[in-house]
Amino acid sequence: MEALVAITYRCNAHCHMCNTWQYPSTPEDEIQPQDLVSLPHVAFANITGGEPFLRDDIADFVEILHAKADRIVISTNGYFTDRILELARRYPDVGFRISLEGLPAANDELRGIKDGFDHGLRTLLGLRALGVQDIGFGITLSDRNADDLLELHQLADAMDLEFATAAVHNNFYFHKFDNVIEDKEHVAGNLEELALLLLKTNRPKNWFRAWFNVGLANYVRGGQRLLPCEMGSDIFFVDPFGAIKPCNAMDASMGSLKEKPFDEIWHGTEASDVRARVCACETNCWMIGSVSPAMKKNIKVPATWVLKAKVTGRLPKVAGATDAGCDPNV
Repeated sequence: MEALVAITYRCNAHCHMCNTWQYPSTPEDEIQPQDLVSLPHVAFANITGGEPFLRDDIADFVEILHAKADRIVISTNGYFTDRILELARRYPDVGFRISLEGLPAANDELRGIKDGFDHGLRTLLGLRALGVQDIGFGITLSDRNADDLLELHQLADAMDLEFATAAVHNNFYFHKFDNVIEDKEHVAGNLEELALLLLKTNRPKNWFRAWFNVGLANYVRGGQRLLPCEMGSDIFFVDPFGAIKPCNAMDASMGSLKEKPFDEIWHGTEASDVRARVCACETNCWMIGSVSPAMKKNIKVPATWVLKAKVTGRLPKVAGATDAGCDPNV
């Protein structure tokens, strides 16, 4: 099982593709570190926001999750370099993913934060200097920054950093329902070009990332999701108010950690009802948080595609999945 934990909706960035910063949570209403003590052991936990480094007690969250998760990664815009490096010194095995929405001009425009690229890059360099191993950055693609995709990949490759991709989405979490990619073929084509580059490397992990990026191109074109979604079963989302939700795309609560322990929530009737909604969901999201556990569970699908791609040197076609295997009961 995996966990996505948003500890605040406060944010210092004013992103064009996300309006969460216009609807900040208040410190007195936000989840407290001790509210997480009933969480189960998970293979992976992602701490996110808003901007999680606006929480002065972020180290307390890491302390609790450190005993519960095999791996922790914090998603941040990288602006608060000193705070990030201080935490990295205390917990050198924690991973960090910095959001960079393109090269400096595009990033600072889309993030709405002055010198945001500079701050993010300084943070990446500082983490590298500390010897942190699990470091990377990622881009959320739109028409505005699609042409920066391959250059950012080259930067990540040159710095020996992980590189993640996403595309604009619309849902309650982002407070956005008007994100649109106009030139779908251009954006999708760049993702497919990235996939070809990844396939040419000697890293099997990159080959599976190629499949993910082809799936992202499929999403941009409006295609059906390539794997069944089992959010709320294989992974859960904790919002800043303590509610357990299946993901950050469906605004449906199974219950609150402020009122009940996790195990009682997870096996309750509300959880079964929410999972049934997930099984019927037609949103077709394609975000790494939901795709990664699905890939591990259905490894034959991407593995078969990778094998064909490596043999032919081309990108095989992909087909959407059915909801087979989706189970509202855990």
